[in-house]
Amino acid sequence: MQDPNEYLVQALKAKRRARGWSLEQTAQETGVSKAMLGQIERGESSPTLATLWKIATGFDVALSEFTDPLIAGAGGELRQAERLRHQPTQDLMLVASLFPYDAAFGFELFELTLPPGYERNSEPHAKGVTEHVIVIRGQMEVLIDGQWQRMREGDAVRFVADRAHGYRNLTQSPAVFHNLIHYPQQRK
Repeated sequence: MQDPNEYLVQALKAKRRARGWSLEQTAQETGVSKAMLGQIERGESSPTLATLWKIATGFDVALSEFTDPLIAGAGGELRQAERLRHQPTQDLMLVASLFPYDAAFGFELFELTLPPGYERNSEPHAKGVTEHVIVIRGQMEVLIDGQWQRMREGDAVRFVADRAHGYRNLTQSPAVFHNLIHYPQQRK
């Protein structure tokens, strides 16, 4: 598996060049400083998950386009969360990209692990994005419309993710969940 930071560096440079964007224009589009973008591109800094989401939103692409290469073909490849699980940013949350975004399907599917005491508040995603959260192990809470909803193993919720939302684990054990993020239209 390619190092996540190396993949991020290559993906960011490629997307920026494909758009013909300077670092300054990329900063304007993403809300991430030119200095931080330069550090990421040089491999000098690992962004937070919030910063990575800002970059993806600014490019109007799925998060996994900066964390994992597209899977070739429509199926047949066995994907094992245990082998894919890594820490793609400086956040403590573990991520396994079970199915990176593919325009043919319109979604990406992650297995996410929240360590004990972890809280992540997410800024709104692009208009029309929805998330589907299914708790696989442990307990967690999801922030939807300003209210924290407690979820246990086997619970599932779907919500509009173009509003502020969040995830937290107030327990002493890791919480593991699947997060299917659906995008309403083909990405750029």
